[in-house]
Amino acid sequence: MCDEECFLKGRLGERRLLCANAGMKALLALFAVLTFSAASALGETCLTASDMDAATRTALTNSGLRYFDMVARGDVASLRQNAIPSLAGDFSGIEGTVKENQPALAGSKGTARPPFLLEAEGTATLPRAEFFCGVFGAGGQTKDSAAFSINGLAPGKYGMVILDAASPKGPYSVSLILQQVGSDWKIGGLYIKALQFGGHDANWFITRAREYQSKGQVHNAWLYYLVARSLIAPLPFMSTAATDKLYDDSQKLQPADFPADGKTANLSAAAGTYKLTAIFPEFVGNDLDLIVRYQTTDVSNTNQTYQANVAVMKALLTKYPELRDAFAAVVARAIDTSGRDYGTMLAMKDIK
Repeated sequence: MCDEECFLKGRLGERRLLCANAGMKALLALFAVLTFSAASALGETCLTASDMDAATRTALTNSGLRYFDMVARGDVASLRQNAIPSLAGDFSGIEGTVKENQPALAGSKGTARPPFLLEAEGTATLPRAEFFCGVFGAGGQTKDSAAFSINGLAPGKYGMVILDAASPKGPYSVSLILQQVGSDWKIGGLYIKALQFGGHDANWFITRAREYQSKGQVHNAWLYYLVARSLIAPLPFMSTAATDKLYDDSQKLQPADFPADGKTANLSAAAGTYKLTAIFPEFVGNDLDLIVRYQTTDVSNTNQTYQANVAVMKALLTKYPELRDAFAAVVARAIDTSGRDYGTMLAMKDIK
């Protein structure tokens, strides 16, 4: 799972995409009748590739291609040498990401998308920086626009360089967050994502979501839209016209009886009522599983917590039997008052 705040440390994940998009949608509504190029009254500016000067555009693209080659070779030492100091000092996240994906990317060549140039002015870290890049019309974003929503961003100039790569395991995106240090563009963050799962891309999951919707299985439809949104977005804090459309299509299906926006949902079981805090899909190995998190007082008694996890799974599938058709397994995670968690995974066929 990713937190928008952690991108400069190179952590991976995608769940905060939902939070970022929700905030950006509210802001976009305020600006729907305006067009944006680069200016922002809050000192946060963004240039698209067509807006920036040729020298900057070339420098960003060439830096992205050079760092991509290091990723494809698994050259962690060179990546660390070209990282900003705060990231170089704690490089374990980047190193793990590169090693995990190197078998898929070895020998591949990156194709750079048009970069974006973000500038945060001032002297203090911005609690939440919002960047609107390109032209926005009455309907929101346009084909070449993008929006970035980033927490805890230090003042400076940043380049967002996204590269596409074909691999034996399917298409991948490698996204680099570059920070200008003197005349150089140093690595401030790295995201690597498979753009398909099980040979299926975002459009496949959108089609399945619509099929579930036509059957009246709105919970499955909502969850499959979440999968599509995670596959189509290369960065968890980036919004485009495509991600916004998916957000609009799926938001009207969001189940009122699922936990959302910090609100819990009650789930009745034989042993009592559980307060669910999150339900979301996740790729686990070669399977698409369903994760359910719930509150508990203490997880130290693992035998008791295991029984509670199984009870939550059974109650969830009793209440929503349609979930059996859409997922390979359920993972129940009990979170206690100290923040400790204990998880249990069972295949659908074993939950009876």
